[in-house]
Amino acid sequence: MILHVDSGWSLRGGQYQALLLAEGLEAHGWNPTLLVPARAPLYELARERGVPVASLNAYSLWRMARQARLVHVHDARSHTLAAVCGARPLVVSRRVAFPVGRGLLSRWKYSRAALYTAVSQVVADELTASGVDPARVTIVPDGVALAPLSSRTGPVVAPASSDPRKGSALAARSAVRAGLRLEFASDIPAALQNASMFLYLTDSEGLGSGILLAMAAGVPVVASRVGGIPEIVRHEETGLLVNNDEADVSAAMLRLASDADLAARLAANGRRLVEDGYTIEHMVQRTMACYRQVLA
Repeated sequence: MILHVDSGWSLRGGQYQALLLAEGLEAHGWNPTLLVPARAPLYELARERGVPVASLNAYSLWRMARQARLVHVHDARSHTLAAVCGARPLVVSRRVAFPVGRGLLSRWKYSRAALYTAVSQVVADELTASGVDPARVTIVPDGVALAPLSSRTGPVVAPASSDPRKGSALAARSAVRAGLRLEFASDIPAALQNASMFLYLTDSEGLGSGILLAMAAGVPVVASRVGGIPEIVRHEETGLLVNNDEADVSAAMLRLASDADLAARLAANGRRLVEDGYTIEHMVQRTMACYRQVLA
């Protein structure tokens, strides 16, 4: 059994990636089990999709970790819990671009994992800058499913988020300034079916699975020039990068809205980027290679 642990109470990119990974690993015979809070949305979704799932608490983690070939944690709290429980061998997914803590507990916790999977080069660099041995860091980007191509006849779509770091207020102001209709979407794949462009503004980002979803649906992207985003949004090749400035964002939106050829070229290049390296199967294969390395 490969035990996957996520303590999150919301259903965001990291939780979806853990679920997609578990499904992919099951298809390849790796016998995954998700361990998540019993009332978390991920618990119910895993049950609906037939992924083995159990309720997370300190005892269940301690007990199941001793039955597992490998424990893979997907968020910071799970990392702490697994380290305290002595889970070995331990693989840790790191998705955020901000620096690792320098306190005693953090240094101890980060010494316990056999391997870190960083969602981007920026995240990998933060880990090694904190003192993690580069030999224990491997880049495993998010993976998404290829979707039917968007009709691109609808509004601009941005992720719905109450997190002040995610730029919803800036997105709204920029859309008004550009004179474009903006829809904040909780169900991003559904909204992308007719989105004319995807607007992703944030103060910090490890990579941006929402951006990959838009690219997979053939929707041109405008995104903040922060964190790992430039690793997938290559300016004027697979999307447009902007500073978190109302004038800059609105100008990029207007440029895409008024230049159909540019929008089509960016959309096609973004889709190709996903096809070539950011599908679910790419993510699963890279993760399995990490497991083989650790178990060897």
